[in-house]
Amino acid sequence: MKKILTASALAIAALSVSPMLAAPAAAQAKAIAVADLEGAIRQSSAMNTAGQQIQTTYKAQLDQQGTREQTLQAELNVLVAKYNEEVKRSPQNQTAIQAAGKALQDKRTSAQAELSKIGEPIELAAAYAQEQVQLRLNDAVKAAMTARKIDLLLTPEAVIARENNTDITAAVVAEINRLVPSVSIAAPAGYRPGQLLQAARAAQPAAAPAAPAPTGTAPTTR
Repeated sequence: MKKILTASALAIAALSVSPMLAAPAAAQAKAIAVADLEGAIRQSSAMNTAGQQIQTTYKAQLDQQGTREQTLQAELNVLVAKYNEEVKRSPQNQTAIQAAGKALQDKRTSAQAELSKIGEPIELAAAYAQEQVQLRLNDAVKAAMTARKIDLLLTPEAVIARENNTDITAAVVAEINRLVPSVSIAAPAGYRPGQLLQAARAAQPAAAPAAPAPTGTAPTTR
């Protein structure tokens, strides 16, 4: 499952957790914690089940991708050896070196494109499953913070030093499991990564406009 999610699926969208405190509030925060939100998504029951389903549903594509990857790697190894041979020649033939280098780069590009094409349905299924969890991530984070009376939540990358008991990743995972017990890997026709999150943002009510400033002159008092 980890191998599947570390492809383009994990890059479908930035984690959409709304800031609950403005940055200056850090100084006044009474309880601060950290959480690995991407890790929480990966550790959730829904995503682990989705990973198992993907391994079963797309076994043929995964096997094809693995076999083709080995074949393409062998072909690349031949071109790498050819390039290294040209570089080691004395005197060097720059035209031959450039031709060998171009052949190697073209092969790498075409190999990546071919493997990506084979893996498209796999990555699409993983992206769709993950995005369903992301839709409730904000709620899971808020619930975990409320239950533990956390005022400010940071990512592990933003912390220099901390005690182990400040990490509430497991609590976020528990909330995700409660809010999203399962997800589907059957992406609907026309689905593109990021589509669910974009639709959710578009459906959010717009902020109420600020009250208009009073017009006219204020009455004078005597």
